[in-house]
Amino acid sequence: MAFVLSNPLLSLRAHSIASTDSAFCPRHTVNPVVAPTHKSHLTPVRSTSIRASATNGLQHTQSKRILVLGGDGFCGWPTTLYLSELGHDVVVVDNLSRRKIDLELECDSLTPIQSISQRLSAWRSVSSRHVRFVYLDVAREYDRLLELLVREKPDAIVHFAEQRAAPYSMKASRQKRYTVDNNVSGTHNLLAAIVESGLDVHVVHLGTMGVYGYGTSGGEIPEGYINVVLPGGRESRILHPSYPGSVYHATKCLDQILFQFYQKNDSLRITDLHQGIVWGTNTTQTRKDERLINRFDYDSDYGTVLNRFLMQAALGVPLTVYGTGGQTRAFIHIQDTARCISLAIANPPEPGAQVEIFNQVAETHRVRDLAKLISDKTGCEVKNISNPRNESAENELDVANRKFRSLGLEPTTLEMGLLDEVVSIADKYKHRCDKSKILPNSFWNKNRRRECEQFGMSVSDLGAYSVAEEEAMLYSLSKGDMSKMEKLRQVLQGS
Repeated sequence: MAFVLSNPLLSLRAHSIASTDSAFCPRHTVNPVVAPTHKSHLTPVRSTSIRASATNGLQHTQSKRILVLGGDGFCGWPTTLYLSELGHDVVVVDNLSRRKIDLELECDSLTPIQSISQRLSAWRSVSSRHVRFVYLDVAREYDRLLELLVREKPDAIVHFAEQRAAPYSMKASRQKRYTVDNNVSGTHNLLAAIVESGLDVHVVHLGTMGVYGYGTSGGEIPEGYINVVLPGGRESRILHPSYPGSVYHATKCLDQILFQFYQKNDSLRITDLHQGIVWGTNTTQTRKDERLINRFDYDSDYGTVLNRFLMQAALGVPLTVYGTGGQTRAFIHIQDTARCISLAIANPPEPGAQVEIFNQVAETHRVRDLAKLISDKTGCEVKNISNPRNESAENELDVANRKFRSLGLEPTTLEMGLLDEVVSIADKYKHRCDKSKILPNSFWNKNRRRECEQFGMSVSDLGAYSVAEEEAMLYSLSKGDMSKMEKLRQVLQGS
């Protein structure tokens, strides 16, 4: 079907790392962040061919040398182990910025994640496979990035090295600027370095479904492109219009414009994965040893909605739903993230082909339905609170995901039993939870902040009021009618 168009850094002190682990590569420049200084060899041995089923991600393909940018993060770490287990020669490239943000937010992962050196050492002991680590800031150290590419000559680069949380990107001007500076500069540095190196490298980028926006589209969201008829009757195939809902999502929209340009201008081979919200914690690989455990973020900035609900259930407190809970979102399990990355690596676009775009999703759910699912499972009540986000209260979401399915992906769904494992993890480590970090403290604009703060953003603060009554009170407040606000205040004060 054709559509007719009418008009054509954050500078924080990092953890110091003391290790003689040969997984670490040396730093060559001075940086204010403490980094590993121990030497290692940069000439890896490539392994032989891999044979694996389509559901494992690869099918009769050769081992590749792969750089995983952001390989210490929530999605990057399990993907690193998955690719390594398949026999690829994997190098993690990371500046450990996610760990630094933990320090800034004063909120650690619920699960006790180990240092990168301990993680890699544990992986070597349980798998006999060697993953190397390079401490490097992709957004700020272009020369070192270029040097790394020339030295390693990777077959593929998986790009996770971006600030990934929408709420964090809306917290204040500093976090907004950091998100843009880090994400856009990092992506552009990577593309420019590939061109300058002269290498034929396949870039696999983890994008987001949020580039499409979360309004009701009235039809199925295609995988990246739409066919249009421009003024004058000329037909064209263009990127689906962008409609970001946060600064973070805006950077992903800018990423795809950069990808489009570098593909057109320099014939780079690029795959952009528009991923849904990730749920779960562990994968087959991270379960092999407690030291390999993945992150579990439960706070209001980095905790995805399902993990946040599970944390609240483990604590026995009400599940807090923003607004009406009518927001429909796409979801994917963390194991499927790794599988999709592997499938994308095994199926690169041909030289000169347009950027390949996959919708990396397994299923869609309304937030209130997720809350009911967890409530029915755990017995916790559900409370609706003011929405800190500037978004539609209700939306539909119909997403095409035929490409990955055609490559053999069999998606994990919430009904397949893995939810019990996440519940167990939340319960096991709930003693590490800081309850004060669960409720929102990042707001999309001044109006959202004012309305949320007026109601205290506490579950108990809302008493027995429904969302409809709460919104009516907010409307009255905006019109200067204080009678309902006084009524609410009496409830909050117990009078």
